[in-house]
Amino acid sequence: MTPRRGLASGMLAAAAAVGVSEALAAVFNLRESPVLALGQTVIKLTPGGIAEGIISVVGKNDKPLAVASVLVAILLLGGLAGLWWSARRAWSLALIGVLVVAASAAMVGRPYAYGVGVVVCVIAGAVVLSVLAVLHRAEVEPASGRRDFLRTAAIIGVATVIAGGAGELLGSRRRRRQQIERARTALRVPSRNVAVPSGVDFGAKDQPRWLTPNDEFYRIDTSLTPPLIDPNEWRLRIHGMVDREITLTYQDLLDRGLADAWITICCVSNRVGGDLIGNTTWGGVPIKDLLDEVGIKPGADALLSTSEDGWTCGTPLEALTDGRNALLALTMNGEPLPIPHGFPVRQVVPGLYGYVSATKWVTDWEITRFADFEAYWSQRGWADQAPIKTQARIDLPRGQASAGKVNVAGVAWEPNVGISGVEVRIDGGDWQKATLAKVPNVDTWVQWAFQWDADKGDHTIEARAINNNGEPQTGEFAGVLPDGATGYPGIGVKVV
Repeated sequence: MTPRRGLASGMLAAAAAVGVSEALAAVFNLRESPVLALGQTVIKLTPGGIAEGIISVVGKNDKPLAVASVLVAILLLGGLAGLWWSARRAWSLALIGVLVVAASAAMVGRPYAYGVGVVVCVIAGAVVLSVLAVLHRAEVEPASGRRDFLRTAAIIGVATVIAGGAGELLGSRRRRRQQIERARTALRVPSRNVAVPSGVDFGAKDQPRWLTPNDEFYRIDTSLTPPLIDPNEWRLRIHGMVDREITLTYQDLLDRGLADAWITICCVSNRVGGDLIGNTTWGGVPIKDLLDEVGIKPGADALLSTSEDGWTCGTPLEALTDGRNALLALTMNGEPLPIPHGFPVRQVVPGLYGYVSATKWVTDWEITRFADFEAYWSQRGWADQAPIKTQARIDLPRGQASAGKVNVAGVAWEPNVGISGVEVRIDGGDWQKATLAKVPNVDTWVQWAFQWDADKGDHTIEARAINNNGEPQTGEFAGVLPDGATGYPGIGVKVV
């Protein structure tokens, strides 16, 4: 067999194995297929600096990229096994064996490990061997061999598509998502007041709205497929250094009554001037009330929260008990949390970057000490403590403007502290005050605007925020590692 056919046969064999594994994952009612389990393992093993670099480039597309990368790797390794099949059979078999072992380890390494996942991986490996054996039989006569190869490859390709499509259509996860969406829609949460306060939005054309709609809210987490949790089955266990352990249900939270708060939350991977930030109204139970109920023992300084998918987060107890609007949230913009944003319950804590506060799909709270654990991102080089830093962003103008009056506008934020002013400078000149919109509290971002008398030519615009303590945003540049980016946001504008 020619090298080209050998490569094609291996890639087709790998594709067939993926299709079969997806179908079997549906048959066995598995929450994840081997491909998704491998993707989650890759994410878990990726160092923090590399993960941050990927997020900075692809942003909200990190999850499709992760799945695509795993698929490409499987196909390429399958192609290599196909190249080696004739001349280096032992190497080919060893490579296939390594893939099967890696996929099996990924399946059993997930929080909801399942032994049947290993069976699926072994069957997928057998599919690779079978397809390679079938396709490499057509080696005797070049002409007929080529026809036989193409015919057999076409049949296998069609079968692969059918198997993969059946897995998608019949998959338990797809059915489960439909079931959870129905349960979410049927929830009768108390009606929420989600009217946008007057004066918070300048309404400038092309400027992002003060309220971030749910479908536009950023999503950065480690889960390739959001956990699907029935609210009737959801439980939160609160234990550790407490006087009384308790376990809460979704109905328990509803019965306590929900408080509403406008809060801006931000990802630590948000670069200066970035968009990994959003502002909305959250409805939930004050976390302080729950901590008061269980009683915190002396010496505790941290809340270790765990997501349903095993992700962990360490939050300072001080930030949960100092009177700020820290919530165990059930609603977002007046409706039950969307599944990708933590349904049925998540944490929202003003003033802290998400990786140390905003656990989605939360199911476990342990009251403990920072000295006794390392949370998910702390293990990967990020700081244990991460208050959100004073920041401004420039949203307008965009690239080009006409000479004369030009609207320079954006947002600024430091949740839990608040913003007292924003200043703008053109071409490195003097700082000039911008006009601020209103805000309902210190926990949200604030829109700002500045009227610039623009002359023709190329210009640079910078901005800086000043918080309610009178402290200006630092101009010293720092990347997002280990606890958030700093520096002035700047844009280039061509005035014509």
